[in-house]
Amino acid sequence: MIAMLGMYDMPAVQPANNRFWTLIRAHLGAGPDHLTRSEDFWQIWQSPDLLLAQTCGMPYRTRLHPEVNLVGTPDYGLPGCPPGHYRSVLVVHADAKGDSEADFADGTFAYNETLSQSGWAAPMTHFAASGVRFGTFLPTGAHANSARAVAQGHADMAALDAMTWRLLQRHDPLAARLRVIATTPPTPGLPYITARHRDPAPIAHAVRAAIADIAPADRSALHLLGLADIDKAAYLAVPNPPAP
Repeated sequence: MIAMLGMYDMPAVQPANNRFWTLIRAHLGAGPDHLTRSEDFWQIWQSPDLLLAQTCGMPYRTRLHPEVNLVGTPDYGLPGCPPGHYRSVLVVHADAKGDSEADFADGTFAYNETLSQSGWAAPMTHFAASGVRFGTFLPTGAHANSARAVAQGHADMAALDAMTWRLLQRHDPLAARLRVIATTPPTPGLPYITARHRDPAPIAHAVRAAIADIAPADRSALHLLGLADIDKAAYLAVPNPPAP
């Protein structure tokens, strides 16, 4: 069996995630001793051995939904978002001139990948509604890399997952070189999934019990408030903008 909690698993919070997984495993009564961190995300998400993993909403709705079962969506208590939802923050350099995304039109937009809801789909949908266009697109491979590209002057703007932004503000000094100028509308957050042949109900029960039992310091590190039930249809209804 495989378990992976890699979406918000930066080194500073890995010990808290390890203890969170230990609690889930204890309540479930089954599962691997350790979280998987070394394998490709897509291999893990599509493995028949998958017990529990976190994925992004866009991979789920574009490719994974026929192959996996939803377990639930963690609620991180993000400002302006319903339980289990999140949004993108649009960041520019702290010293950049301009207070709206329109001020940076025709510049360079950094994004982690085109299968990212928060890094690509949400901002592109937002920009299409507001009529903002960018002249150049810079793929970076990760939200932290997109933030770094803006902080170092290689891009004018990036869209970061609001939870990732919260973690960067706490753990990465480069966040001080950025400022938020806008946010996108909330969409369903990053769900926990399991293999299609597994019953998700006992796994969801174990996750909820683990969240209830988590130590205060680990709850603070992971920002975990609960587990929301968001329908598959809500994920599939989110638009998929084209790649650049």
